[in-house]
Amino acid sequence: MKELDSSNPAIKEANLCLEINPEVTYQTMLGFGGAFTEASAYSLSLISKEKRDEVIRRYFHPEEGLGYRFGRTHINSCDFSLGNYTYVNEGDISLDSFSIDREKQLVIPLIKDAIKEAGQELHIVSSPWSPPPWMKSNGEMNNGGKLLPEYKAIWASYYVKYVEAMEAEGIPLWGITIQNEPEAKQVWDSCLYSGEEERDFIKNHLGPTLHKHGKENLKVIIWDHNRDVVFERARAVLSDPEAAKYVWGTGIHWYVSEEFENLSKVHQAFPDKHLIFTEGCIEGGVQPEGAWHTGERYGRNIIGDLNNYLEAWIDWNLVLNEKGGPNHVGNYCDAPVIVDTKNDEVYYNSSYYYIGHFSKYIKTGAVRVSCQGATEEILATAFRNPTGEIVVVAMNQGEEELLMNLAISGSEAIVDMPAHSISTFLVNG
Repeated sequence: MKELDSSNPAIKEANLCLEINPEVTYQTMLGFGGAFTEASAYSLSLISKEKRDEVIRRYFHPEEGLGYRFGRTHINSCDFSLGNYTYVNEGDISLDSFSIDREKQLVIPLIKDAIKEAGQELHIVSSPWSPPPWMKSNGEMNNGGKLLPEYKAIWASYYVKYVEAMEAEGIPLWGITIQNEPEAKQVWDSCLYSGEEERDFIKNHLGPTLHKHGKENLKVIIWDHNRDVVFERARAVLSDPEAAKYVWGTGIHWYVSEEFENLSKVHQAFPDKHLIFTEGCIEGGVQPEGAWHTGERYGRNIIGDLNNYLEAWIDWNLVLNEKGGPNHVGNYCDAPVIVDTKNDEVYYNSSYYYIGHFSKYIKTGAVRVSCQGATEEILATAFRNPTGEIVVVAMNQGEEELLMNLAISGSEAIVDMPAHSISTFLVNG
């Protein structure tokens, strides 16, 4: 974080000018967060209480941490669980056996501790990776398959059961997605939907069931998958008024594509709906300690999405172990925080600090404002906080140090942008 010095005479020597116009406004920011997976909760359970508390504080505390206000949970198991599991007995179409006792062991205690550090309720978005095996065409949770027609109504009721069970634990949910990555046939927990199948499930089953049980205020989020075809998928659902009336917005992941402009296409076609980032991580296991490219990928993606109408941003696993797991099919990944469960050590990756340049300073209720002059090397976004404070986040992903003229409401200042750096500038409104 740097303070502006408008008396610097070197303004004319700047390599570029970043112009901020607080009078031109766009979307309102809801907040940032990460996912409460069983893998994260389990990894934290294997280190000392002191270190566990430190990690939770450094994510959720409003001053000492990243100020996270969002979280994500998995309904049933996901790949970052210790194994496949569901909440009901085999073939129980009544759902009388429904129980989230497994989540009470690790995940729910972690969420409650995070809420305590945050000092307020968190916005929890919950996503299923797969229905129970007996509801699916392939008879298993892994390797894709589809929801069988005869179980669509029961599966819709299953969401309600989960929402009510979490409420009973003192954790009201903010939103749900229809299906994690509905176009991906994975070797882990997965289930396939076409755009039309997702549309019809919402219209004919999930939407009416949520309303019947008084859950109409729950934010229903479609897609929950990559940016590359987000416009086509959003159009398939949101072009149908009977389906769209139940939908709050569209969720995206960052894998495959950095076509950020696709978010603007969705916004322009459906301006009354919302956009939320629901998952992203560095694939391929834990990266070398001190790796910088991981943070830059986070910074580039967050800026790209925010500049195209994104309203909330949720990272994938909050924490992983020294292998990038546990993951029940070996799909190891990196996370902003890695814990060495054997030596009781905690490592904060560059991605953790890059996220903080946004989440600590762009407050809930902040409005994006016009930010012009970015280049291939210098990426930037700007927001006006509810207090009137202007927040500008700029990163230099190039190989050379650059001087940037930052101009806001008629005032100018020269700022130094070292190669491969990120800076957050705060200007009183």
